[in-house]
Amino acid sequence: MDNITTLFNHTNATPLRCQKDIGYGCCFCDKFCEKPAELKQHTRQTHQSDIHKIMRKKSLNHYHVKLDITGLQCNVCNTKMDDLDAMMHHLQQHKKDIHLDINNHIMPFSFEGDEFRCVMCKEEFNKFKKLTEHMNKHYRNRVCDVCGAGFINDKSFQIHSQVHKKGVFACKFCGKVFDTSVKKRSHELSVHVHCQMVRKCGYCDKKFKCRRSKEKHIASEHGVRLKEIKCKLCGKVYLTANALRVHTRRDHLKERPYECQLCGFTSYGSSCLRNHMLKHTGVRDFQCDICLKSYAKKKTLREHLRIHADDRRFKCEYCGLAFIQKCSLKGHMQSKHRDLVPSV
Repeated sequence: MDNITTLFNHTNATPLRCQKDIGYGCCFCDKFCEKPAELKQHTRQTHQSDIHKIMRKKSLNHYHVKLDITGLQCNVCNTKMDDLDAMMHHLQQHKKDIHLDINNHIMPFSFEGDEFRCVMCKEEFNKFKKLTEHMNKHYRNRVCDVCGAGFINDKSFQIHSQVHKKGVFACKFCGKVFDTSVKKRSHELSVHVHCQMVRKCGYCDKKFKCRRSKEKHIASEHGVRLKEIKCKLCGKVYLTANALRVHTRRDHLKERPYECQLCGFTSYGSSCLRNHMLKHTGVRDFQCDICLKSYAKKKTLREHLRIHADDRRFKCEYCGLAFIQKCSLKGHMQSKHRDLVPSV
C-alpha cells in the first residue's frame, strides 16, 4: 500500500481497474474512458486524494494493481524512466516511502503504441486481457508445483490450480461428465446459463455467441473502430491474432498439409479441402424450398435465398439503383458509370 501510494504521489503513474469494449475502467469510480491517456487525466483531476481507497477491501491474497506507466516520470526531479523497478529504486534515493524487500504486486503497463506490448519482454498482444494474463509469467509470488507457472497473487494461483485437479465432475443441468471442474463450469455457463450467448457488448449488454459477432455489432451499431493487427510481411490487416497466425502459416510459410487425392489440390485447413471435394463429387445437399434448386454449399443457398427475398443490399452510390448480387452492381458500374469510376 505504501508503494502504490508513493508511486501515485511522486510520479505520473496512475492505476487502472480493467479494460472492456467501452474503454478503460477507473479504480475509484464507475467511469470508463476510451483511451488510457483520458483515464490518466480523469484520475489525476478527480481522484488525487483517493489513492488510499485503492484495493482497500481486498486481502493480500487478492491484492494487485494494474499501473499505467506510460511516459513514466519522477515528480520530484523530472527524471524519466521506462522501468518501474528502476523508478522505485530512484524514489528510495529521494527518501520516499518505498519497500523493496517485499513481493511486488504492481503490474506495469505502457500504452505508447497502438499495440498492447509487454513492458518486460516486449511481446505483442491484440487484446489487453491476453496481455494481463501473460504478465503473470513475470511474477512468481506464487508458483505452481505441477507446471512451474508463476502468479502475482494467491487468487490467480488458486484459479489456475483447478486446471490440474482431475476427477469426475458432472454438469448439474444435463449430467454430462468432465475431467476438471473448470471444464464443467465453462460448459454450464456457455451451454445452459447463457445458452451459448457468452460475449456481452459493453455498450448495450446485448449478447453474442462469438467474439467476431460481438465486434461486428460494436463497429456497426456503436461506431467503434475495431483494433486491427497488420501482417509485417505483406501489410494485410486482421482483427484477431489467430487470423493473422493462419494467414502467415498458409500464405507466407505455405503450410498446406491437406491434399486432394484426385487432382493434387492442397489446402491449409480440412474445411477448405472438403469444399474443394464438392467439385469432384457433385453432391448438392442444400435445396431451396421455393424453387427447388440445389446447391453444394449452405453459404451459396443463403445467397440464393436473397433473390426470393428481394434483398437489394448492393446500392450504387451514383444513381441509387440497388442490386441483389455484388457482381450485378459491378456490371452496372462498368456499363453506366465507367467514366466516373475509371478503376472499375
